[in-house]
Amino acid sequence: MKKNQLLYCCLFATMAMTASCKKLADDKDLWQAVIVPASPVSDAAPLCGTIKGTMLSGKTYTIGCNVMINDGDTLTIQEGVTINFTGNYGIGVKGTLLCLGTKERPNWITYAGVTKTDQPGADPAKDPAYAGKWSGIIGGPNCKLMVIKWTHIEFGGGATTGEVNVLSKSPYPVFFQNPLGVFVLEDSWIYGSVDDPFRILGGKMAVMRNTFEKCGYTGGEAMNAKAGTIGDFAYNVCIGMATNGPKLSNSGVITGVPGSNVRMYNNTILNCGYRRAAAGRGGSINFEEGAGGMAYNNLIVNCKFGLRVVQNPIADTANLRYGYNYYYADSVSAASQFIPSLSVSTAISQPQPTDIPNPSTYLPVGWKVGDAYTAPASAVGVNNPLFINGPVPLPAGYNLRDVVTVGNYNLGLKPNSPCIGAGFTGFSPRADVPVDLKFGATEITPPGKDIGAYQSNGRGNQH
Repeated sequence: MKKNQLLYCCLFATMAMTASCKKLADDKDLWQAVIVPASPVSDAAPLCGTIKGTMLSGKTYTIGCNVMINDGDTLTIQEGVTINFTGNYGIGVKGTLLCLGTKERPNWITYAGVTKTDQPGADPAKDPAYAGKWSGIIGGPNCKLMVIKWTHIEFGGGATTGEVNVLSKSPYPVFFQNPLGVFVLEDSWIYGSVDDPFRILGGKMAVMRNTFEKCGYTGGEAMNAKAGTIGDFAYNVCIGMATNGPKLSNSGVITGVPGSNVRMYNNTILNCGYRRAAAGRGGSINFEEGAGGMAYNNLIVNCKFGLRVVQNPIADTANLRYGYNYYYADSVSAASQFIPSLSVSTAISQPQPTDIPNPSTYLPVGWKVGDAYTAPASAVGVNNPLFINGPVPLPAGYNLRDVVTVGNYNLGLKPNSPCIGAGFTGFSPRADVPVDLKFGATEITPPGKDIGAYQSNGRGNQH
């Protein structure tokens, strides 16, 4: 009898424990983990000097002098953070920077109180976009990791000072220079810069689904990559750049680092190259000294030059592939540089029959690589890419240099766009950067079947 009583007691206890555990499991609030941010950064006073820890979601921070993230330290910026600069200061990154905005709650790094001047025909000399109101996010030679996601970066590129100047005397809104490091810039916006909005000197990178607007006063590319940079540049919108969209060179590479090789695909590049001071420069995509890679599925509209393979110093033509790029021009001058000439721009770009329009429709009989030519009228204003709402054809009263921001345009494609289904998917991204929600790329988006940054299946650029 005692044995049976003991069995009943054990059974009752087990049932009670099971019911209790089930009650707790059903009560989801009790099982939510509370994660305390590491060393919250105070927003009570302007920030100066060394900084590390976590800028907390939804807060506004003011930077009142240069701030530095020391070697071995990390600054994490949660979603929905605004950072206002009050002068020509910067963020020097010797350690690690993780700027983690989200689509629903992007971050803003800006200069408060500045009025944008985006009217067509506005004088660039009086435009705050090119004034460099603060210096930039400047990575040092030992910065191993810089990750920027869903972040608006505005009015940067002013002269560096103090300790930030020690990291780089050349100012850019975003700068990375560790040939052994990892750099991620995705789903973000860079508006305005004195020179390049983003420069990288070596390292592994993933630059995807960003928008670069109105950057470079008299020179500057959406991306200026050199010195052994490898990775992917894809699904970006580059509009109104002084010089090019992306440019790649291998100049400055150090011994033991692979040569520069970047795959540039599914980008939309509009009205670039018209503020470049030097003759024969600027336009859309540049492969320069010792640089290889790929360039496919890019939509190039009203740019000063088409894809440019530089002859002197020569690009790495043995490791360079390109094609399936789509060109549109509203002027004879732009159409006459779909394939840039050697005499005008030191280019030896090869015509690709997969390009749209096929070069055979506008190149004269007997044309040779590097020859100058004048495009026929039939090459102007044809093959409209059919944006949902875009500056094609060029709006009345506009010059080619007047289209510099996305504004109210929608650069997605109409269902009957000739760009849909015209892309090439027979290659893969380099995917040199790890995929990680916090410490790497959120996604290495593969090549899309539609030409340009916006895909009819909803992938690609999300702006």
